[in-house]
Amino acid sequence: MNSAQVDAYLRRLGVEHPAWPTVYVLRELHLRHLRAVPFENLSIHLGEEISLEEKRLLDKVVGARRGGFCYELNGAFGTLLAALGYDVALLAGRVYGDEERLGIPYDHLALRVRTVDGGDWLADVGFGAHSHLPLAFGERGEQEDPGGTFRIVEARPDAAGVRGGHDTVEAADLDVIRDGRPQYRLEVRPRVLGDFVAGAWWHSTSPVSHFTRSLVCSRVTEDGGRITLSGRRFTVTGGDGSRRVRELGTDEEVLGVYRERFGIELGSVPTVRGTGQDG
Repeated sequence: MNSAQVDAYLRRLGVEHPAWPTVYVLRELHLRHLRAVPFENLSIHLGEEISLEEKRLLDKVVGARRGGFCYELNGAFGTLLAALGYDVALLAGRVYGDEERLGIPYDHLALRVRTVDGGDWLADVGFGAHSHLPLAFGERGEQEDPGGTFRIVEARPDAAGVRGGHDTVEAADLDVIRDGRPQYRLEVRPRVLGDFVAGAWWHSTSPVSHFTRSLVCSRVTEDGGRITLSGRRFTVTGGDGSRRVRELGTDEEVLGVYRERFGIELGSVPTVRGTGQDG
């Protein structure tokens, strides 16, 4: 990233250029990102190409003021953090699904971030409902966060009897747990963006991927809650856990919510690819 791109990214997040890559700054950037940049899969249903090239990611997230899914959001955020002086490693994850079955390899992209003041953190702005702040990577006890109670623990053997890491604790796979339920399994070996191309392709094309079967646009709100537009269903979850759901009737209402609540300008209402349905 050049300095103009960094400045434009920081303006989108509403923060000043930090003097040092500290944990305090990381926490602010992480939370501001969740509030400003939506988790969304609209490109899949608008016929837009999903690209993991750095320039294309920045053009989308910064230039077009769009969001994306994990590969795009954490890919772009990792690029910003590296430009600000953080030590950033891209980690591959497999998401837990029904009956705690693990998803495909390169199912998820998360970030391991080391700060100038000695911190080692798991940053993830691309998992939808997740931690609002970075999690201490080496902490194995409970970590309280506005998004729930989290733990990072050494993974147990998977269905093939493998726990990863070649039987060394330092390289072992890790499970990220939220409120007692496993969310995803991380490999600690660093990766590069190009490694995730196959996962991004699968999630944007496979008929069994949840991303191809539904529309979602979601972000964290100032009160610690969340707003989510799934097709025409608009859900407002308050910081206190209260929940209000409204069905939007007209295309104008749908486009207005995208514009006014998510900052996304669209020319037409997205429809789930191959179905013609908008929810």
